[in-house]
Amino acid sequence: MTSSLRRPLLAGNWKMNLTLSQSVDLARTVAEAAGSASGEVALCVPFTAIAAVGAALKGSSVRLGAQDLYWEASGAYTGEVSAPMLVDAGCAMVVVGHSERRKLFGEGDEWVNKKTAAALKAGLTPIVCIGETLDERESQKTWRVLETQIAGGLKGFAPADLSRAVIAYEPVWAIGTGKTASPAQAQEAHLFVRGQLKKLYGEGLAQGMRILYGGSVTADNADSLMAQPDVDGALVGGASLKAESFLRIMRFQRA
Repeated sequence: MTSSLRRPLLAGNWKMNLTLSQSVDLARTVAEAAGSASGEVALCVPFTAIAAVGAALKGSSVRLGAQDLYWEASGAYTGEVSAPMLVDAGCAMVVVGHSERRKLFGEGDEWVNKKTAAALKAGLTPIVCIGETLDERESQKTWRVLETQIAGGLKGFAPADLSRAVIAYEPVWAIGTGKTASPAQAQEAHLFVRGQLKKLYGEGLAQGMRILYGGSVTADNADSLMAQPDVDGALVGGASLKAESFLRIMRFQRA
């Protein structure tokens, strides 16, 4: 059974989608349904929508998140957004090291580490993403990749520092492809990640930290994924852009 210490988290990652009016409409629908959710709900929205979505979520239990940040608090960094800015805009969470950031924009574990530190310092909950590519999985490198990303991304923190952090396991080959890790594959990876956390930070942190699954999560597969004992929620991409599918994921049922 999933530990009672770990409240499920269903986080929508809207990526680079939706106009302001569409964002507000969807946020209001999610907020109205949050009371019947099977866990905590968050929406990670584009920077341009943060203020508007924050207003739409006001008074609800849905947490507002951003999709990235820069590690400096302020300065001459044209085009970047800092952790204090996100907090000021009403954010409680931020995605760090998403595979699209790693693949398309060259972010490595060192940047992930700095961004995680900045998020934690500002009081944000970082959703730290890890995961292997198809080539890495097929060449039997999955565990090495996950071990390296966890060690590098979380380097230098004490267990107490990470008490607020969340891990998201995203097999890169399953993101936006329609392919999903089977429930057994997801459980195997999540159990490995928890084992690495235990090795690095001790049993207490490992059992308390939420590990989300991300990678073509849909209304149809959410129940089977969430039934796995080490799957503590989902980071949902495309299915979070449609109210019907995301609300069904929010109301997942464990067998």
